[in-house]
Amino acid sequence: MHVNSVRTQKTAGKMVANEPLWFRILLISLCYLIASVLIIVPLIYVFVQAFSEGISGWWNNLFNDAETRHSVFLTLIVVPLAVLVNTVCGVAAAWTLTKFKFPGRTLLMTALDLPFAVSPVVAGLMFVLLYNLRTGYFAPMLNAIGLKVIFAWPGLVMATMFVTIPFVARELIPLMQALGDDEELAAVSLGASPWQIFWRVTLPNIKWGLLFGVIQCNARAIGEFGAVYVVSGRIERETYTMALRVEKLFQDYNNPGSYAVASVLTLMALSTLVLKIILERMVAASMEQSSAE
Repeated sequence: MHVNSVRTQKTAGKMVANEPLWFRILLISLCYLIASVLIIVPLIYVFVQAFSEGISGWWNNLFNDAETRHSVFLTLIVVPLAVLVNTVCGVAAAWTLTKFKFPGRTLLMTALDLPFAVSPVVAGLMFVLLYNLRTGYFAPMLNAIGLKVIFAWPGLVMATMFVTIPFVARELIPLMQALGDDEELAAVSLGASPWQIFWRVTLPNIKWGLLFGVIQCNARAIGEFGAVYVVSGRIERETYTMALRVEKLFQDYNNPGSYAVASVLTLMALSTLVLKIILERMVAASMEQSSAE
């Protein structure tokens, strides 16, 4: 998928270069204006406010506050768990949808896009209605096994998984469709087992797309607010993630603390963006090397 994307970008660049100079300047200026107003200026403002009390103030707001420390710790548990499960499920879904024909295949592909269409707040409400220990649909079963989902970390993981589940699968499905199954069929004819086919044939071919999907899934999971806000119950030192902690500090008029936590979330997002750019350049370099050979 990303190999085709790089080729498309090069073709589009040649087409744009043929446009009138005034038109290119107008489009570029408009893009810079929109990016500055909606992205660059807000990002700068976050860091200006975060360090308004100096580096020591920023450090104290982050690490001398027990509730903030717990929110960081909880985020570093919830996000990797959600990303890990979604990676496994995404690869399995992509493999199933591209390698097999079965009844309900179209329905499954549509269901993967559901989190894009449903509001995260609505998703959180659905989890509450299903897994609440008092009135939830699965309450008898959960009470019988003593498992608390809503207002606890399992609910945070499930809510985060719901809003991020499409990313890996939707990144891999077009890529695996474009690759076809010729190599897998050749491996089968040589006597390879399903695990050998996956690890030695399929995975090397989809590794870049998989990494892109994981990066996007991770970026979305870090900043999730709506669904987590509903299922968390906002219990201090128990269910506050970093995103929820930003909102709580802001409501308490602790702007330096709020922006300090927001700056960490921003740094995580920027790190993800840098990693994405590095991977794109690696893919482009790999493609150019393959073309040269």
